[in-house]
Amino acid sequence: MTHETAADATANANHDPLNAVADAMQAAAATVSDGANAARQAAEKALPSVGLFANRFLYTSSYAVSYGVVFPLALIALSVPHNNPFVHGLVDGSRAARDKVDALLSGKPATSEVPAT
Repeated sequence: MTHETAADATANANHDPLNAVADAMQAAAATVSDGANAARQAAEKALPSVGLFANRFLYTSSYAVSYGVVFPLALIALSVPHNNPFVHGLVDGSRAARDKVDALLSGKPATSEVPAT
């Protein structure tokens, strides 16, 4: 005759395959839930850094492009003598373009007069 003690009964209950599967599924569900929470928290922490990086990248790129375009053009514009037909043509053309844009934005017809030089 075997005498089963309470400790033996608990040990046998722990070795039950259905209990082991249930415990494993419960542990897996808890791990998935914890993983989802950790991923959400990591995303919440990373999002401001990504936004800051994107803003800084956009600013630096815009600065480099504008400096790379404006500086050479300003250097060329300042090196050209002011009193010659080339400069007068540029000034008259830019004035005509501004007048055309103003006319398009205001809805009025543009005058197509070319100033006499």
